[in-house]
Amino acid sequence: MTATHGTTTRTAAAHERVEVTLTVNGTPRTASVAPRRLLSDFLRHDLEMTGTHVGCEHGVCGACTVLLDGAPIRSCLTFAISVDGRELTTVEGLAADDGTLHPVQQAFRDHHGLQCGFCTPGFVMSACGFLAENPDPDEDQIREGMAGNLCRCTGYAGILDAVKQAAGAFAGSATHPCEQHRVDADATDGHDREA
Repeated sequence: MTATHGTTTRTAAAHERVEVTLTVNGTPRTASVAPRRLLSDFLRHDLEMTGTHVGCEHGVCGACTVLLDGAPIRSCLTFAISVDGRELTTVEGLAADDGTLHPVQQAFRDHHGLQCGFCTPGFVMSACGFLAENPDPDEDQIREGMAGNLCRCTGYAGILDAVKQAAGAFAGSATHPCEQHRVDADATDGHDREA
């Protein structure tokens, strides 16, 4: 059977692969991906980092939020090849190497800012990006900052309280909200380690 030129072109394009190299959670990563591979699929399937969730696949719910060069983006709307050479942070990259939770993660835990947990990684990443831009937000600013993420379970009160606590944790600190949490070996914050 002979294929037409248009079909041949589409078939060849469907099998084309592009090498993407980026830094994910501080580690250089390289993979060969189809040009139309979404960043969310690249993370979940190619890099096997399943902390980034895929909800609506239209950029509306925020479950797929990650930080690209410190700024929150929707990974379900971003092609993996567009982040070549950039730095990406996912929810897996926030906790300290010893498992101590990042201040935003700890605040979500303290205020039970989750229920089923599906939206939580996106909220945590959005909160990190928001607090980097607005380190001392009032309640209305927190509501506005988190408005791009949807939760079907919690009623948002715990989430908003968690962001407020996290803002307080960063106040006067040299720690940037978008960086991996680091634990001072000589100091503890009184929180149990989360495995």
